[in-house]
Amino acid sequence: MGTGMTNNNLYFGTMYYSDSSPVPELLTESEAIRFLRLDVDGPKNPAATLKHYRDLGYLRATRVGQYNRYLKTELIRFLNLLTERNDKNIS
Repeated sequence: MGTGMTNNNLYFGTMYYSDSSPVPELLTESEAIRFLRLDVDGPKNPAATLKHYRDLGYLRATRVGQYNRYLKTELIRFLNLLTERNDKNIS
């Protein structure tokens, strides 16, 4: 991902995928899967994994028309939540 400044686990700045294309502010399900890298050595069904995290209340989607979309800030919040949970389990 790209450059930026962090403050209290929030990210400010433009983020980029590994192919140098910018990450949009509102992502489709397939873009969210790519952003979270569930498509690389991840679960067999990444869409079901997103649904699982939504069902647990860890990840919030934004309904636009018939489709779920994911705010980039929500995906970053979700990753920070997982990191905090992992830190507590490691200690």
